[in-house]
Amino acid sequence: MFSSVLRAVVVLATLAFLTVLALPGLAGLQNTSVVAHAVSFRGLAVLVAIALLALLAVLLHLVRPLRATTALLMVFLVAFGAVNAGILLHRGLDSDAAVAAVAAEPADAAITVLSWNTLGDAPGAEAIADLAIAEEADVLTLPETTEETGVLIAEAMRAAGRPMWVHTVAFDLISKARSTTLLISPDLGDYTVTSAAGSGPPGNTNVLPTVIAEPADGAGPTIIAVHAVAPIRWEMANWRSDLDWLAEQCNDEASDGDGVIMAGDFNATIDHFAGRATSDGAVLGDCRDAAALAGSGGVGTWPAWAPSLLGAPIDHVLATPDWQVERMTVIGTEDTAGSDHRPVVATLSPATD
Repeated sequence: MFSSVLRAVVVLATLAFLTVLALPGLAGLQNTSVVAHAVSFRGLAVLVAIALLALLAVLLHLVRPLRATTALLMVFLVAFGAVNAGILLHRGLDSDAAVAAVAAEPADAAITVLSWNTLGDAPGAEAIADLAIAEEADVLTLPETTEETGVLIAEAMRAAGRPMWVHTVAFDLISKARSTTLLISPDLGDYTVTSAAGSGPPGNTNVLPTVIAEPADGAGPTIIAVHAVAPIRWEMANWRSDLDWLAEQCNDEASDGDGVIMAGDFNATIDHFAGRATSDGAVLGDCRDAAALAGSGGVGTWPAWAPSLLGAPIDHVLATPDWQVERMTVIGTEDTAGSDHRPVVATLSPATD
């Protein structure tokens, strides 16, 4: 039989635990081990809360002495599920979202960005090129994609009338995960890679490479192909450092007035970006999240084998306020292509304000 003191401890501990999992930013714990993983899967958290409610409902009827405590725990779980569901709904669950205010007449200067972590070239150059052609992509950010595959993609796109320049940064050639490839249409002008080939700040992310390309003549946005390390137990410090460094790169004032577009595998959700925004409406540095603005910010991009509402939205297209979102899509047709990530594609146009 539980004593009243023990019941109070259980109730308070449960309340604190669920509050931290649902709203880790309140305690600044969103970048800590365990909590960082749990908050990535808000859809799964809702499902778990429903399952636990069912179990507690059974306990409520079977164990009379614990009814008051059980009922209180059920209230906490309902609130926990409601908070997570509310956040997901606020960020948006439309996997193919258009912003009505600007979608009717796309600007001539619009840029379509396709991002796909290919798990070491797994889908193959032909499949990646076919998707890029179908989406009419002007920019491809491809974490875990080698230069060799990037060249093959560019050749296939050139044959289809959409030539591309290929820029790759590889920390080594031992693992394909240590390569990131960026393809840019010549229509956007000449670009020069400015990120360092070696790992670690101030020149790059710590473990997996990020490609920063700046326009050679200063006209056009800085384009960044992102790959932050995953927040696994022995990489937590590097993961936090990667996010800090990426926030610094999304600097509107340092981009010569044409802004920054960054896309790729951040291995982080909007929750993990908390505390790293430097301007109103931004989520990371001066960058805003295209998915959140369009209404698809709650759609999971990893793992591809899980239903999108239960996955983690860790692949992003971000941009400074110089760019407005016309369309954002989490592509679900490539779930069996070989990668563990879903591709994302966004169309951005110069802001008119």
